[in-house]
Amino acid sequence: REYTDNLHVETPAVGSGLSHRLGSIPVLGAVAQLSWWPLDEVRSAVRDDALMPSELMNRSWLRHRAEDVDVVVAAYDELVTHGFANLHGKTVITSAVTDEQLADLASRDVDLVIDSTPQPFDATVDVASLEAMMRAAVRAPGGAPERLSDDDLLEMIVAAGLEPRLLQPNGPRRKSRFAFVIHPLSQRFFRNVEPLGTIAKFSPPAVMDAVEKGMAYLPPFVYGHVTGVVSPTGAEAEGWLITVGGTPKEILAHDPEFTYDKLLEAAEVARRLGAQVMGLGAFTKVVGDAGVTVARKASLPITTGNSYSASGALWAAHEAVDRLGLLERGGDGTIRGRTMVVGATGAIGSVCARLLALASDELWLVSPETAKLLALKKDIEREHPRAVVHAAATPGDHLRHMDVIVTATSGAGKRVLDIMDVKPGCVITDVARPLDLSAEDVARRPDVMVVESGEIELPGEVTMRDIGLPPGVVYACLAETVALALEGRYETFTVGRAIEWEKVKEIYKLGLRHGMRLAAVSGVKGVYTDEDFARVRELALAARGDLATASRRSGARKAT
Repeated sequence: REYTDNLHVETPAVGSGLSHRLGSIPVLGAVAQLSWWPLDEVRSAVRDDALMPSELMNRSWLRHRAEDVDVVVAAYDELVTHGFANLHGKTVITSAVTDEQLADLASRDVDLVIDSTPQPFDATVDVASLEAMMRAAVRAPGGAPERLSDDDLLEMIVAAGLEPRLLQPNGPRRKSRFAFVIHPLSQRFFRNVEPLGTIAKFSPPAVMDAVEKGMAYLPPFVYGHVTGVVSPTGAEAEGWLITVGGTPKEILAHDPEFTYDKLLEAAEVARRLGAQVMGLGAFTKVVGDAGVTVARKASLPITTGNSYSASGALWAAHEAVDRLGLLERGGDGTIRGRTMVVGATGAIGSVCARLLALASDELWLVSPETAKLLALKKDIEREHPRAVVHAAATPGDHLRHMDVIVTATSGAGKRVLDIMDVKPGCVITDVARPLDLSAEDVARRPDVMVVESGEIELPGEVTMRDIGLPPGVVYACLAETVALALEGRYETFTVGRAIEWEKVKEIYKLGLRHGMRLAAVSGVKGVYTDEDFARVRELALAARGDLATASRRSGARKAT
């Protein structure tokens, strides 16, 4: 009780706990005792036969209940008698464990066995008898038993080698727990939760607008359970997706304190579930001070996941550029071309800019925040003297010369660039949530590769509820939370709007260590296939040829 509220005490004979609840009410307790009196008068054999169906039901109930817990406190005989077959990954606290019993628990895939009372004799002696023997063994000068303090008993326990044992029958393991906060990105996401899905099918837009407003006031609730995350190191993790009901439109319509309260409620839900670290997703990490206040007040560590989001953005762009094959690379791996970051002064955008300064010949920084933009330009030029860095308030005419563009704004669906002005064959990595480029925009330019980056494939046979991505694939901000859990780093890692370059590198390495890899490059219509890359490449080359022809004709007319 000192360490957790998630404690359940069950009586095997009456798994439902009904007798405990009845006994707490005087009248019902008396009635219950009276109703059991006839059975007490019946011979035990007949009584046992009559109660067998109830006993079997209770045992089945207990077995299923044990599947939902992480620590089981029971005698070994109780585990066997009541058929606790599924003990995978659990901690068992028991006493007097023999080598044969330990081997059996190992075969049930128990992680940790805590033997509270190791046995010094061939026969099993309970803890009270052991203490009595210790007290009796020490005599005062007059021959009477000497009074022993708890410290005296502790010294005797250690001297006799009877201190509790921590046994790992299947070798060292660690299973961590995490939570991640999500929210619907639009009314379309309401269809994933009933009864909202049914309401959305038959309701007019006005009704759904009212539902959208009402959802923002709902308390956080568990949307799904994430299981099966297993690192190559042997570490495991499970977690919970906790949703707050507000769409980006509703989140931005309220004061930051409104969202802070919801996130702190979500943190309390996560703590009760046993989570050791919690991540913030989508707009919950954009509001206000980007997680700083929530991290200070929450009951468990918080991360926004922005460090891994920045890493994943460039990871996806790198993969797409290589698979298109339209750009040359230098001997040092740098891209022989021009790159641009739209939203460069934002949390993720600023780190993407620093990464692109290392990976390209020429970099354009775009943001309406002039002071921050010029400061970022100066910092990058000081850190990377080889980089040619430009600054602009809007993309403007520079778009048509860019080979790689990263959009990392917080525009909540506002138009940030005109895709019709983009160079054929350009790779656009859209890390904004909601996306900066709509499906309609993308469809207008089949000769451009638009990547929804930040998607990471988790290690293991992952089972989780649909979040709009392929099975086992998550957004990088969620992957950062999982990586911290697998590493046992229960700490506030990324909060605030200034992302540390060192943390971007660190979380990238942690992800690789635990078997995370970039998911298949995907866009608004799903995963890009080899045929998709070939088609974009072919259309881009054709468009570039047409542009070159048009340019030559224009030059000839001017000469004439």
